[in-house]
Amino acid sequence: MDAALQSFLQARAEEDGYGVADALSPYSPLGDPYRLYNFYRASNAQTIESDVRYTLKYSKISGLPRNESSAWTEIFVSYWKLAGEILARDDATNQGRPQRSGQMVDIYNAWKDLTNILIKYSANGYLPAWTVICLYKAGKYLRIFAIRADEELAKSPGNTSFNHGFQDDIVDPIAKNEKLEETARILNRMFSICLGDRNPIMDSRKWGTYYMANLQFKTYFKLKAISLSKNIIRSINAQNDLPELESFPKSHRVTFKYYVGVLAFLQENYTEAVKNLEEAWRECHVHAPKNQELILTYLIPCRLVSQHKSPTAELLSYYPRLQAIFGPLVACIKRGDLAGFDAALVAGEEQFVKRRIYLTLERCRDIALRNLLRKVFLAEGYEDLKEGQTEANRIRKTRIPIAKFAAAIRMGSGGDGLDEEEVECMIANQIYKGLLKGYISRERAMVVLGKKGAFPGTGV
Repeated sequence: MDAALQSFLQARAEEDGYGVADALSPYSPLGDPYRLYNFYRASNAQTIESDVRYTLKYSKISGLPRNESSAWTEIFVSYWKLAGEILARDDATNQGRPQRSGQMVDIYNAWKDLTNILIKYSANGYLPAWTVICLYKAGKYLRIFAIRADEELAKSPGNTSFNHGFQDDIVDPIAKNEKLEETARILNRMFSICLGDRNPIMDSRKWGTYYMANLQFKTYFKLKAISLSKNIIRSINAQNDLPELESFPKSHRVTFKYYVGVLAFLQENYTEAVKNLEEAWRECHVHAPKNQELILTYLIPCRLVSQHKSPTAELLSYYPRLQAIFGPLVACIKRGDLAGFDAALVAGEEQFVKRRIYLTLERCRDIALRNLLRKVFLAEGYEDLKEGQTEANRIRKTRIPIAKFAAAIRMGSGGDGLDEEEVECMIANQIYKGLLKGYISRERAMVVLGKKGAFPGTGV
């Protein structure tokens, strides 16, 4: 057992939180692929507790206080049981045998027991604050194992659901995300331990607050219980003694800003969403394309709607998936191609709905319409030169018949049935939304545009 716990004892002696957390990993490291196996084979169910207690008590590099030694003893006994469940699954896989039904659930339950022990001894102060990294590891894998356990439960015999078409009429007695919902409650306890720590700030679990908040965000989004995420933000904002966000690790900040931005996006608070998503984008690691793609998935629609700015072709070229879903839509917006925009929206509907951006992108049709009207404005050309006027200060025509706009909209949208009153209404909406400056003269059936900045944000 001495050899099996050597990495933990060394990390504990050096107060290395990441090293201690790695000693509790459910997977063996690449440099020591048999570590989990060796730890499990170093003892048995009858002697594991006494073996661990003896090793921790008499190790030369340990020097643990009595309460902490008792805590780690219980933790490693629980970890030993977990190792047995993981190795049983791995053995079945390696030998080509079918996995036992409920095996992933057993692994989840074993990891949950280990997590609850860590929570207990973190809450009562038996474990030093720097071991909060162990809570990071516990929360991360608890969520992963819960998702896999729920998937296993969904496939197991007797759990077939018959409510696909009548979800309000027939209630499935088996919760589809039973383990993940349980995980959400456990993560909330871990978040409370970090947020409510009253130790001096330099030796406080408060430094784990944003990591735990991010795990909760991921879990609530997976459960489609997004509204619960607001409670996390309210709890953090209510803390007066929490260090500034900039003091926390960049990885914690980026993830937190991303989720806060997405929440603002879903509440249609696009100004706040752009602010947070842009901060997340600027600080995101340059070699993390997946995270960059997730941020851009919401930042692009935000900027389209709130700032009327389209992503460049160069930017989209770095992200093939975003190019596939946004490329056709953005091209149609720039061209003012209403029919093409509608077709692209329908073609990407499944992806847009899945990412919760469909309704926002639907509003971008106004920008495509603005660009189409701008083309008509540019096609009208300039007023005749007046005496003393040169080409340099020539003025564009600002009085354009509604009929010309109507013809362009019919051609752009294939809406042959559009009458001039409908076109008038569309132009009035453009003026109301600030996409076009001017007014409609119904007596003359004319649109009178502003001489300067008729189409804000386009340079004309």
